[in-house]
Amino acid sequence: MNEHVKIPPQAQDNMPADEHKMDPKPDYAPRHPGAGKLAGKVALITGGDSGIGRAVAALFAREGAKVAIAYLEESRDAEETQRIVEQDEGGEALLIEGDLGHKENCEAAVAKTLERFGKIDILINNAAQQFIDEDFAEISEETLRRMIDSNVMSYFFMTQAALPHLGEGAAIVNTSSVNAFAGMGSLVTYSTTRGASLAFTRSMSSNLASRGIRVNAVAPGPIWTPFIPGTMPPEQVEDFGSGTPMGRAGQPWEVATAFLFLASDDGNYFTGQTLHPNGGMVVGA
Repeated sequence: MNEHVKIPPQAQDNMPADEHKMDPKPDYAPRHPGAGKLAGKVALITGGDSGIGRAVAALFAREGAKVAIAYLEESRDAEETQRIVEQDEGGEALLIEGDLGHKENCEAAVAKTLERFGKIDILINNAAQQFIDEDFAEISEETLRRMIDSNVMSYFFMTQAALPHLGEGAAIVNTSSVNAFAGMGSLVTYSTTRGASLAFTRSMSSNLASRGIRVNAVAPGPIWTPFIPGTMPPEQVEDFGSGTPMGRAGQPWEVATAFLFLASDDGNYFTGQTLHPNGGMVVGA
């Protein structure tokens, strides 16, 4: 059981925010010895520099995968994730910087992954941005398009770019959110984009089933990642997640295990499904 960790007030003025500035640091570390569940596999993880993406990269490396980590601009966090993969887990990591809201950058990310590792077996569409909608009527077109490009278009573009290189047995796992199911009045735009990733998952699972490619989603609840200080005012960050039935925020490592299940042969009979690491928040499937 993960002990409750008190989260003090804090805020950052950028999105995506920086993991190395957070207090306490998110807990990404895998808990169990690797069993070779992803031995010989290559995974391309978007938003892999920090938060859930970092935890997924570390866990996948422990299970034997080589990982390509695509990220927007957070080079310090990305380099730390590369160190974790290579030095702590004995794996191989490739860093790819760029805005995945642009199709050409997604195509370049796939090309660089193929150039380095020769193939792609697993695509993790995880990169996203979040902003609080303080006044829905005043949401700017720039902010709306920025979130849609990051949270929706990048999933389409990355999947389009990777698909010609995914064979039978490949897996795509998309990040959604508890807000895609429950909604949130202060996160209308973000919740809408996460609903889109859910519908994308279900539609693509049907589209690709005949090719033997599984497509699933993970819908986290309140997880202690850079999203939180980068989005919320300090008074809301304080003791974040305490309102869940489990009484605490989740940690990234507790979400990464869901991605591993869906990406590995353990989830071989799962497609079009969503896993819910959310601390006990009961939502529609």
